[in-house]
Amino acid sequence: MTPVEVVQGDGPVILGLPHTGTHVPQDIRARLNANGCLLSDTDWHVDDLYAGLLEGATTVRATFNRYVIDANRPPSQQSLYPGQNTTGLVPLTDFDGRPIWQDGFEPGAEDIAARLRAFHGPYHAALEAEVARVEARHGVVILYDCHSIRGQVPFLFAGRLPDLNIGTNNGRTCAAGVEALVHARCADHPGYSTVLNGRFRGGWTPRHYGHPEQGRHALQMEIAQSAYMTERPPWTWQADRAARLRDLLATILNDLAALAPTLRGTR
Repeated sequence: MTPVEVVQGDGPVILGLPHTGTHVPQDIRARLNANGCLLSDTDWHVDDLYAGLLEGATTVRATFNRYVIDANRPPSQQSLYPGQNTTGLVPLTDFDGRPIWQDGFEPGAEDIAARLRAFHGPYHAALEAEVARVEARHGVVILYDCHSIRGQVPFLFAGRLPDLNIGTNNGRTCAAGVEALVHARCADHPGYSTVLNGRFRGGWTPRHYGHPEQGRHALQMEIAQSAYMTERPPWTWQADRAARLRDLLATILNDLAALAPTLRGTR
């Protein structure tokens, strides 16, 4: 299986999907423990959630699971949230802090280097190529990174997560107008709670690609999974909830596409 799937569109918006993949090569799966084999921290159904919402959108999707290697973490392994619990480039635990590897079979430095070459590197090479292609066509690009997580994960954050969590690294990864548009659409919707740059301020992808002064705008949308699915195995898609959320997400994406031409002179 190829590590990345790309669908090229002719519009200014790219959808990044780093955590929807469930592929784990057999030699790596054999080292996971029973808990790890559940792949519980997958961004379940997020590719379906965004499918068909924006005509002309480009999508870049990692097919490998985040337990193989996390495509939204820096290859340097530097923590994006110093002082807070998180998972690393190749996670050793799940989001509840429980080990995912069999004792004695945890990935080491050579494993991480090999997975960077085989998975992380190809994903970001494809994403960088699409960012460059879209920017060359439109003079601007908006990279919208699509994520989800259980609404309650005590190991990572206290209490319940808002439904819609917008991350722009405190305004550094996109123009103010991009951030304001997405936040306003979320805040104005009566059915959902939202926060801007709360617990999730954006992973490595928006921080790496988001350079608004160069015409490259990026943000991360982290959705509480209860907004569209059941947050326990078998991770069931809830059609009514998903349909309501898809309506809002379609509005956001189409409004971003309409905004993009106005950003050409803001670099």
